[in-house]
Amino acid sequence: MIPGSAVYHVVEAMAPLYTAAVLGYASVRWLKAFSDEQCAGINHFVALYAVPVLIFHMVSTNDPYHMNERLIAADTLQKSIILLALTAWAFWAHFRRRRGGGDGKPAAAAGAASPIKWVVTNFSVASLPNTIIMGVPLLDGMYGSVSGGLMKQIVVMQFCIWYNVVIFLYEFMAARDSTTKISPVVSAAAAASAAENGGRSIDAEENRVVVNIEITEMAAAAAASPTASTDSSGAEEAAAAVPAAALVQQVPPVKVVLWMAVKKLLQIPNTYASFLGLIWSLMAFKIGFSMPKIVGDSLFIIYTTAVGLSMFASGTFIARQSRFVPCGYTIASLSMVLKFLIGPVLMLLVSLAIGMHGTLLHIAVVQAALPLAVTSFVYAEEYKVHADIMSTGVILGIFISLPVTIVYYILLGL
Repeated sequence: MIPGSAVYHVVEAMAPLYTAAVLGYASVRWLKAFSDEQCAGINHFVALYAVPVLIFHMVSTNDPYHMNERLIAADTLQKSIILLALTAWAFWAHFRRRRGGGDGKPAAAAGAASPIKWVVTNFSVASLPNTIIMGVPLLDGMYGSVSGGLMKQIVVMQFCIWYNVVIFLYEFMAARDSTTKISPVVSAAAAASAAENGGRSIDAEENRVVVNIEITEMAAAAAASPTASTDSSGAEEAAAAVPAAALVQQVPPVKVVLWMAVKKLLQIPNTYASFLGLIWSLMAFKIGFSMPKIVGDSLFIIYTTAVGLSMFASGTFIARQSRFVPCGYTIASLSMVLKFLIGPVLMLLVSLAIGMHGTLLHIAVVQAALPLAVTSFVYAEEYKVHADIMSTGVILGIFISLPVTIVYYILLGL
């Protein structure tokens, strides 16, 4: 059985997390110390500075030449299967909605119900565990100190690959939403121009909307101004003389949205942090040199704030909701099933499929049953996509994870 000291070390790791979350909750709900804008600023600092520096630290201090290939393969396969399954479901839901889409709903409403949001949320819940904070003390007590290095390898893969996948999906949705919002503005302008020309028919090619970032920003700013509102209303009146086909809201080509998302992904700090950390680790562990102390200490000051402020931001988010479980008990229960049952069971199956056994197999399964990584909440709040589910997954998941992982430990040892 697990020694009592190991359980105590896990509680030691959990207590500071809840201290930060409770402090954030109390600061907003009772003390009224932070406004909504200030809470968003805290989360933005974590996403923009603290987490990227943490990513660089974790990746740069990991030895890429001595990683466990079987564990990495099992972890990659589990995440890939989950992502592919969710993507297939999203395509099915999309085409099903299009086949039954003759209900006159505007495109903006359809975009709001996009299944891509559920893809990124369910993928994060099922496959991105809190490996370092919770996993290291828990698995050290279960399987010894060897588990610590293995946990770090999984974290490095999450930072280098899977969080970039998550952020790309967020950026894809943001790019798609921005281009969809601008399409009516451009269409109204085209309609007004056509009306001024005597209502002549508009060529189909000339009426197509191809949106780039600059046009989106200018038109969105124009749409937000009072004069633009007046102008657009005039355009709508002028549009009455234009054939109905010219007034259909234009959907931008997928390749345009993809290119916008890729460009944005290449500009964010997380991408640079993971890339530079990988380059540093490849050189440092090959040649045998270490980070200068002045640089290491400077990074330490920033990355140590990542976890604490993430939990603090999670507490402030819950404090601003109408109930303690903001996503509702049904969705919270389903997310717990996804996190603590489907994810670990799939990890067990893929690990057995590639020939893992013994302690390594046990470590792979138990780490998959760890609670949701708090970084997932930071990104969900930053992009305003199901942050209620993520905050619930973090807060409740930490409570539930200890008994669940002990059950998996016992079952795997039978």
